[in-house]
Amino acid sequence: MTPEIGLTPLAQAEDDAVTLLRDMIRIDSTNTGHADDTVGEAGVAEYVEAALQEVGYEPERFETTAANRQGVYLRIPGADPERGALLLHGHLDVVAAFAEDWQVPPFGGELSDGLIWGRGAVDMKDMDAMLLATLRHWARTDHVPPREIVVIFTPDEEAGGYHGAHWIVDNRPDMLHNVTEAVGEVGGFSMTVRDDLRFYLIQTAEKGIAWLNLRAEGQAGHGSMLNDANAVTQLAKVVSRVGDHKFPVTLTPTTSAFLAELAEALDTEIDPTDTERLLELLGPLARVVGATMQNSVNPSMLSAGYKVNVIPGHAEAFVDGRFLPGHEEEMIAEVDRLLADDAVREFVHHDVALETSFDGPTIAAMGRAIQAEDPIGKAVPYMLSGGTDAKAWSRKGIRCFGFAPLKLPPDLDFGAMFHGVDERVPADAIQFGVRVLNRFLAEV
Repeated sequence: MTPEIGLTPLAQAEDDAVTLLRDMIRIDSTNTGHADDTVGEAGVAEYVEAALQEVGYEPERFETTAANRQGVYLRIPGADPERGALLLHGHLDVVAAFAEDWQVPPFGGELSDGLIWGRGAVDMKDMDAMLLATLRHWARTDHVPPREIVVIFTPDEEAGGYHGAHWIVDNRPDMLHNVTEAVGEVGGFSMTVRDDLRFYLIQTAEKGIAWLNLRAEGQAGHGSMLNDANAVTQLAKVVSRVGDHKFPVTLTPTTSAFLAELAEALDTEIDPTDTERLLELLGPLARVVGATMQNSVNPSMLSAGYKVNVIPGHAEAFVDGRFLPGHEEEMIAEVDRLLADDAVREFVHHDVALETSFDGPTIAAMGRAIQAEDPIGKAVPYMLSGGTDAKAWSRKGIRCFGFAPLKLPPDLDFGAMFHGVDERVPADAIQFGVRVLNRFLAEV
């Protein structure tokens, strides 16, 4: 008889998750965006494969576009074969980290003062470790989930998924057969609202991506001469206009619902245009939530010339554009207005925005699992300002959520951990996440 998994002692799985996370951090899987020098994904994939094989699973370690771009795929039969499958997904790559900027070695996986430090501790080897620990616990206890579970650990999420999730959709649709819902990263973390209330932010929406290359053309010439057609000067004006532009506050259903929950919890009215008040109410999370209330375009890279006394004939900049669900056209039109005739643009990476409703059995199961482990916890919807592999899965009509549950201390600036210096996560938050995931997946 299958044990009642919500009641089964999980001490081994909780400790397992901490060990798995530290081990995976130590495997440098930096994704530079260039396939030839992104090598660690294969090493992490091999580690994940071995961790699953150790308890009796038979996963597939697969290559995408090159031998160094690897992931892991597994199907676990469910008790009810008539139900649609649930996809659990996590990416294996991380963004770059420069050791000289960190307090600790970024790929050391150090455990200090109850915190696990290292690149990927939050984005997103923590979720990878929690999933692995939960699956390994199932194998040890002969647990059969209620529905079929599909597990995919992907490469290349941090550079757009062309060598990962999007490649799977285009080349291995069999992996997604019968999948109706997906659960992945950047949701389920806590936000302390009052001493007797913690919100757990469930991701039901994410902004779309429009990474742009802006290019200005001018007249090349000697740096000592007058030049009224300097491409660098022209581009600098464009970048300033784009970078200084403020888009109007626009609330989607997800963000409206989040702000309504917050206003009710704090018994106050909230004006979304009052950024100072939002900062007061939300603390460090204000910049995370604030980014989901408007389109945004942030210049991030500049390039021009090769020698100080040579005026280049062209200059280019890169801009990270993010648009709200349903508001892509207006953002691009506004960017074009800001460019005027001073520069041209082209997409470097372009992907959809997502939004689903905060309802249904899956959402209800998340809420029950959270409250079972944290009696003052409440699940609420929110939008992610970044992007995830969910964009790829949505191409197959899959309903996607972000749910990597973590109970966090109120003073941890969690938003700053993503791609930030000194990335870290409390070990007990990982253990909490294993317990919540175990309960959630036992009934969903």
